[in-house]
Amino acid sequence: MQFEVTEDFIDHIQVLIANEDDSALREILSGEHHADIAEVFDEIHGEEAAYLVRLLDSEQTSEALMELDEDVREKLLFNLTPQEIADEVQEMDTDDAVDMIAELDDHIQRAVIDQIEDAEHKADIREMLLYDENSAGGLMAKELIKVKETWTVAGCVREMRRQAEEVTRVHSIYVVTKEDELIGRLSLKDLLTSTAQTKISEIYIPKVDAVNVNDPAEDVAKLMQKYDLEAIPVVDDMKKLLGRITIDDIVDFIKDEADKDYQMAAGITGEAEADDTIVELVRARLPWLVLGLIGSLGAVNIMQAFDGALSSHPELFFFTPLVAAVAGNVGVQSSAIIVQGLANDNVKGSLFNRLLKEVGLSLLNGVALGVLVIIFGVVFDFGILVSITIAAAMLSVIIVASLVGTFVPIILDKRGIDPAIATGPFITTSNDIFGILLFFSIAKLILGF
Repeated sequence: MQFEVTEDFIDHIQVLIANEDDSALREILSGEHHADIAEVFDEIHGEEAAYLVRLLDSEQTSEALMELDEDVREKLLFNLTPQEIADEVQEMDTDDAVDMIAELDDHIQRAVIDQIEDAEHKADIREMLLYDENSAGGLMAKELIKVKETWTVAGCVREMRRQAEEVTRVHSIYVVTKEDELIGRLSLKDLLTSTAQTKISEIYIPKVDAVNVNDPAEDVAKLMQKYDLEAIPVVDDMKKLLGRITIDDIVDFIKDEADKDYQMAAGITGEAEADDTIVELVRARLPWLVLGLIGSLGAVNIMQAFDGALSSHPELFFFTPLVAAVAGNVGVQSSAIIVQGLANDNVKGSLFNRLLKEVGLSLLNGVALGVLVIIFGVVFDFGILVSITIAAAMLSVIIVASLVGTFVPIILDKRGIDPAIATGPFITTSNDIFGILLFFSIAKLILGF
């Protein structure tokens, strides 16, 4: 029967916790998948979840903790002592342990690490906390299978059995020198079909993709995507094998980056969550709203400069929102395509050729929309000259907006700034201003007010 977390089930769990009915709780939850346990943690209060963490086996709860959102996990960990957190950490792979410890305050981090009994695990965690979280070192786990090139197949198998006790999943077998320098990988098929006395140096595969511990996480993700890798080894500048990065860590990183880019494109700074406090949400949203307000005030000033059009051609003002909307939409479309291309490393060739392509595309779109505007003006009797003015302004606005939407993300990316910032209010506001300025300038040129 599939485990299902219903409202009645959660109420029952909370009653059992309140009554401290440990035997009933163990009977219900012990043996369930850690993802189901995480769902229970997510639905109850932090102190109740902490009670279950103390009650259930750490092998089960440690994995459940890593399934939780950071804010939920933070509330749960607040109710645990450093020793209790250390008990969970000792059951985790180093990458997960570091991720969780990094979320704690500095003094709690030190207290938790001091309580870890496994000296090697403790040393690995301390080392990995020094790496940037968005680097290969910040993503890697220390748990892996490595064999020496000088071993025989028989000795290799014995050593692999010992190492495998600390590794959750064996993706690859790495071959190293006596100095732990990565020199290749070992095929399981070759290992099984070779004689017991065959040396590993005779059967290993020397070609192996690896990343440097300081490489950006984005580069690691692109490499693993390009070669469809489930895991990739991490080495230092001396080619010494330090750890490995598995596909699940890369998927989590890509998801986090996508969330950040989506929020940035929507005009939200930081990592805002739906259940954040009002103050945190205001801090995340207000800066871009202020930018939009400043841009709108700039557009108002531009319109005031053309106040002569109000008396001579009042119908122009009916089309102001249309021109501004088209400018914003075209800019967002262009920037979204470029930002996506930059993220996927698909933006190739010179900037001039890219801009030239956008001009050609804009001309086609602009002419098509311009014809529709002229037809609309004729049908509703706005006058052919006014209709041509609006169509010409729209064509110009589309070209400029597409160029801005293309040029700005590329320049930001070249300067090391996240180009996703260009797909939201920044592009919309700037193109609104350009659009209105072009609209009234072209109208003044054609209509002569």
